[in-house]
Amino acid sequence: MKRLREILANAFAVDPPGPAEPTDFERPIVERLCREVVKRRMTAPALLALECSRPMNYLGSQAMHFFQPMASVLVSPRHWDAFAAFLERRGSLEYLSRRIEALDREQEAGDPPASPAAES
Repeated sequence: MKRLREILANAFAVDPPGPAEPTDFERPIVERLCREVVKRRMTAPALLALECSRPMNYLGSQAMHFFQPMASVLVSPRHWDAFAAFLERRGSLEYLSRRIEALDREQEAGDPPASPAAES
């Protein structure tokens, strides 16, 4: 009975509210993506897409795992998998949105881009 309680103790656990922080391996991948979005002046469409896809966040990450063999022609499979794993977490879209907005503000102000650690 104790073993069953241990198994069920975290069966319905969810991530804490708020943005999900990327791991040390995921951070440069996420940062590069956010910088490319801002550099190409795609901030508004990217934020709209992120907000619209929020209910399907986990499903989108699973689709990335499915398409990984085809995407490996263009992107490193390790980086693709790391970004898909980042998207599996609940607060990942919130983190992406905040980071893109921060980079966009910096670009508009003409300031040199700050690292994500400086924001916290």
